[in-house]
Amino acid sequence: MTYHLPAGQALGGPYTVDVTPEKAGWGHSSLRVLQLPPGGSHTFDTGDSEWIVVPLSGACTVACADDSGRQTFDLHGRPDVFSGVSDFAYVPRDARATVTSAAGGRFALTGARCSRRLPARYGPASEVPVELRGTGACSRQVNNFGAAGVFECDKLIAVEVITPGGNWSSFPPHKHDEHRPGEESVLEEIYYFEFAAHDGVPGLGYQRVSPSGPGRDTDVLAEVRDGDVVLIPDGWHGPSMATPGHHMYYLNVMAGPEDERAWLICDHPDHAWVRDTWPDQPADPRLPLYTAPEASA
Repeated sequence: MTYHLPAGQALGGPYTVDVTPEKAGWGHSSLRVLQLPPGGSHTFDTGDSEWIVVPLSGACTVACADDSGRQTFDLHGRPDVFSGVSDFAYVPRDARATVTSAAGGRFALTGARCSRRLPARYGPASEVPVELRGTGACSRQVNNFGAAGVFECDKLIAVEVITPGGNWSSFPPHKHDEHRPGEESVLEEIYYFEFAAHDGVPGLGYQRVSPSGPGRDTDVLAEVRDGDVVLIPDGWHGPSMATPGHHMYYLNVMAGPEDERAWLICDHPDHAWVRDTWPDQPADPRLPLYTAPEASA
């Protein structure tokens, strides 16, 4: 199994990234990245999965149709992932969705196989919790738009992480590949990367995943660039390292078989002590890069 998919290696149909459970060799998590030209439109059937459509760059309209009718959500989006929080749209299973963009843009479709059919909904940017996690060189920003306990889904968990240049995130390394009630949940995870350029030079970073035990042998040490994907069916994941001068963005998509939708993790025992040092250090002063906008009157 290839766990690192450089940009262009996860193409599928109209998508620049098309990761399905079948292609990943697992049961639940999906990610598509859709690039639309000005005036472009794309229609897809949601099938047995729920989806959150979130703009990476640009604005779009998401229309959702099923037996009960049609709903339309106008997403204001953002210029790019380093400029601001985006609004988003939730599209349920067993529906047909159309994404249309007047000016064009790139749009992530984060998905998970599910059993419950929840209503289609709009998620305003003003309601996205922006969290600062870690301190010192482990400082990062998390946009919790689709986190468990923040926005209701059946199985899907999706968040954005921004790591300032030179910092490490997903550290200490952690895992979520065992069912241990109240302590750890089983979640398949997708990382999708973008980087801030510096003086026209593209950015890059590094991603580590290491085996967590017998039968859980995912092993990755990858140089990652714009549009790259890393699949994490199991294992200790982290650090995610941003090279100096280039902020790193990644979109996390998670889902699993458990009844409870929860992000419960276990830190690597060799590095768990790092978390205990955070209260003694200040957060990186470059963070947050931005905060959620105020709700419109």
